[in-house]
Amino acid sequence: MSQDRSALPPEVDGSSLWVPAPDLDELRSEYDDLRAGWQAARDAQARYDVFRRWDVLRRRLATWQALARLRFDQQTTDPQRKAARHLVDEMSPKLMALDDAMKRLVLDSPGRADLEARIGRHVTALWECELSTFSPEIEEDLTREARLEAEYTALLAGARLAFEGETLNLAGIEPYTQSPDRDTRYRALQTKWAFFAAHGEELDRIFDDLVRVRHAMARRLGFSSFTELAYRRLNRLDYGPAAVEGYRQSIARDVVPLAADVVARRAKRLGIRTPMYWDESLSYPGGNPVPSSRGPALVEAGRGVFTAIHEDIGRLYGCMVDRRLLDLASRDGKALGGYCTSFPAYGVPFIFANFNCTHDDVHVLVHEMGHAFADYENAHRPVYDEITPTLEAAEVHSMSLEYLAWPQYELFFGADAARYRRQHLEDAILFLPYGAAVDHFQHLVYAHPDAGPAQRHEMWRQVERTYLHWRRYGDCAYLARGGLWQAKMHVYQVPFYYIDYTLALTCALQLWSVSLRDYREAVGRYVGLCRRGGEAPFTDLVRSAGLTSPFEEHALRAVGAQAKTVLAATETAA
Repeated sequence: MSQDRSALPPEVDGSSLWVPAPDLDELRSEYDDLRAGWQAARDAQARYDVFRRWDVLRRRLATWQALARLRFDQQTTDPQRKAARHLVDEMSPKLMALDDAMKRLVLDSPGRADLEARIGRHVTALWECELSTFSPEIEEDLTREARLEAEYTALLAGARLAFEGETLNLAGIEPYTQSPDRDTRYRALQTKWAFFAAHGEELDRIFDDLVRVRHAMARRLGFSSFTELAYRRLNRLDYGPAAVEGYRQSIARDVVPLAADVVARRAKRLGIRTPMYWDESLSYPGGNPVPSSRGPALVEAGRGVFTAIHEDIGRLYGCMVDRRLLDLASRDGKALGGYCTSFPAYGVPFIFANFNCTHDDVHVLVHEMGHAFADYENAHRPVYDEITPTLEAAEVHSMSLEYLAWPQYELFFGADAARYRRQHLEDAILFLPYGAAVDHFQHLVYAHPDAGPAQRHEMWRQVERTYLHWRRYGDCAYLARGGLWQAKMHVYQVPFYYIDYTLALTCALQLWSVSLRDYREAVGRYVGLCRRGGEAPFTDLVRSAGLTSPFEEHALRAVGAQAKTVLAATETAA
């Protein structure tokens, strides 16, 4: 579903966008009017008119929530932004209750069939799934969960690390962990993880509280464990835990040996006989590829990169730069990580990141631009629920763009582009086992909700032995005790999300394989997939792009073979 991309609305300026907080009593009145209007409607058109009013309201509320969360992440120490985020956390369950009551009314009414004829069965299937995840009796638990997630964000954003005469945050230490000097890498890693060790009890307490409140919610809703609830929260309509377990087994069988070979080859390249964990971040003896330009110059280079891939992607990116819809610089008090959010009331995306002058700057920018393009292409769909697909399908948009940008990486890396392409592919192979480990760990955690912190750390060590058996932490005691997972935001804030990246990567590598023989064909499939938004479940979407579902056994085997061939062909050049 394409739209006019010639210009963004004139009122759109990313630095000043804001939506006032809703008044709960007024919202209740609005929802009362919607329910009354639906019940009074005498024909399909009248019911659809009520649906459209409801859809506009949902977009407005989603925009308020997204903006409040973004502004908090941009400066977690600001009291007003903290208060606004706190209000979102407090009101979100109440808004969910109002919205769910409307969904139940529609689904249980004789007019449901007429609406489905207009908007499709997929949307009502999503509503049925979502309704099973909420009841008014868990409102307080949802608020508690959101506050714990915000507490974790603020804790990591407040990190201050003394290193090499500087005071750094967690994003700022990362370039040192990739230093060509082995001792510097080691000391940087020790400094980073000393912060986690110092706050270990707090991190354990936050996570323990999260596990217990999530398990309690699941039981109140009639589920045997939080795992069942989490899968429904993620709207996984077409697969469940058994399919994911089979997929993880495929990674263990088909990818882990290839990843171990990547680790060994990198160590040989570096002249290291026994690679340690602090060596895994370095690909080449002289240092990892770094962008040939930084900051604003790197952002400007993006115009050429994205336009060369597809003119519509380039046009959107240019508008986002000009309208300040990117916040890329790292600074004190800013939350860690990178993501793309969107403001449905305005129909525009926003990219949040923490540039640190490493290759990660390019990776994050290109990745999040994939999300931004898909979000924008679908912003004006008539149904809010179909703007974005489920998370694993959305990650296909972002990860695929990383590989479609391969021919343009000279614009970011200059003479280092070939080395970056190889490192990017190696990192993909290494990521698949890590992503599987994170997912397996979460399944273990929520299968044993009464376990204590020490047992959870042992669970992590267990999955490392399966998927990351080459890991050696030496005297980094906190890591050796199984603490690595605590730096992964998704484990705390978006449970069971992380496997989605690996599912999407399996699809993205298939598109990459197509691009090696017919680039324009791959781009055409990609754009077509992005423009489908969330109109179907994950496996239907990927098959519509001519891709094999990751749950089919041969999918990983095929992309692994392609990657192995390309890596072998470029080994000498590296």
